Amino acid sequence: VDNALKKMHKLIIELTEVRKGDHKYKAEEELLNFEDILEDVRLTLSDNITAANAIMTSKINISEITFSKRKLRTIVYNLVNNAIKFSAPKRQPKILVTTKKQKDFMIISVKDNGIGIKKKNLESIFSKYYRLENAIEGSGIGLYLVKEIVTNSGGKILVKSEVGTGSEFQVYLKL
Repeated sequence: VDNALKKMHKLIIELTEVRKGDHKYKAEEELLNFEDILEDVRLTLSDNITAANAIMTSKINISEITFSKRKLRTIVYNLVNNAIKFSAPKRQPKILVTTKKQKDFMIISVKDNGIGIKKKNLESIFSKYYRLENAIEGSGIGLYLVKEIVTNSGGKILVKSEVGTGSEFQVYLKL
């Protein structure tokens, strides 16, 4: 029960944080090193990574971005956590995180070899409280939060997926 309460409390905090005014977005932006954020997420999820026997690799071509540290961490955390959570049975999870620059954007890509997403579900995965029909634990709020943060900052998120092969999420953040 304590664990469920903690999760609910964390969820409520995340939801209220997303809704705070635009002035807050500007005020908390700072120059960040993407590798530091990724390492922080890797450490936070280390138990999950170990339990899943996942291999997480990265290829960082652009690292500096002015953004909210908490929000960038939320984006990366949710995408990496989902890549672990939706890994394919009987296949070692492999997660590749890359960054590159394209025009005025940093593109963060999180690619996995997991179960993939059916084409008919590709739009709805970003809906609030959306959960896949299988009984994988979660609140259904992660991708909704990610999309809110990304679109509120003038970016976009794209997803490519193939059932049984894996998914790739590409987050475009304005530089």
